[in-house]
Amino acid sequence: MASSLRARARAGEKLLGALLRMPSEELVEMLAVAEFDFVLIDCEHGPADITALRNHIALAAVHGVPVIVRVGENDRGQILRVLDQGAEGILAPHLDTAADAAALVDASLYPPVGHRGFATYSRAGRFGETPPAEHLDWWLENTLVLGMIESPGGVRNVEGIVATPRLDGILVGPADLAASSGPDDLPLADAIAAVHGALAAAGSLRMDIVGTRAAAEASFAGGADLVIYNLASSLMQHLRDLASPAR
Repeated sequence: MASSLRARARAGEKLLGALLRMPSEELVEMLAVAEFDFVLIDCEHGPADITALRNHIALAAVHGVPVIVRVGENDRGQILRVLDQGAEGILAPHLDTAADAAALVDASLYPPVGHRGFATYSRAGRFGETPPAEHLDWWLENTLVLGMIESPGGVRNVEGIVATPRLDGILVGPADLAASSGPDDLPLADAIAAVHGALAAAGSLRMDIVGTRAAAEASFAGGADLVIYNLASSLMQHLRDLASPAR
């Protein structure tokens, strides 16, 4: 069996993915054909339809591409459902405190680490064909648990957040962080640097979101472990370029 996304990231591979919203089955398949390492599907700002999401996860699996799902804020039920459908990872928005991070871990992992509801008859358990002990052990070891820091409070509490047992890493949400920061808060670049410094010190994974290949290369060179393209932004830049030839 191929190594999980979490195992690859923890082993030091530099992994490239793309953030996309549903419905986008063909984009999932195009990313797989283009040999991206993973797909990140947005159910926070995108339609959170579990049936459509299942189709996207299943299609990615046909191509051997793992899926991470960005879930809604504090949505334990959605975390359970997307993992049952075979997503290998969760990205949760708005971690402001260590308690938020602990709640995310609790919702994402089976006992004895967390309290994710146990079932082997879902798609993740091969519809009951995976022995229960094997199923539990695999998902405890391989579920990738990531959170987002998107506020000055999250930046101030970053050391406690990244110290949360079994939280794998953090993506800074630059748009929300900028929008929620005031004149008494750290400038955006300094806040992002503070989070990245805490991640490096803790040995936690760092995910960056970018819009261009040059930015992706800079992120990897600067210490990112996983980088995602904001596909909507990248596509719009490409379409604007296509729409403006000399004529």
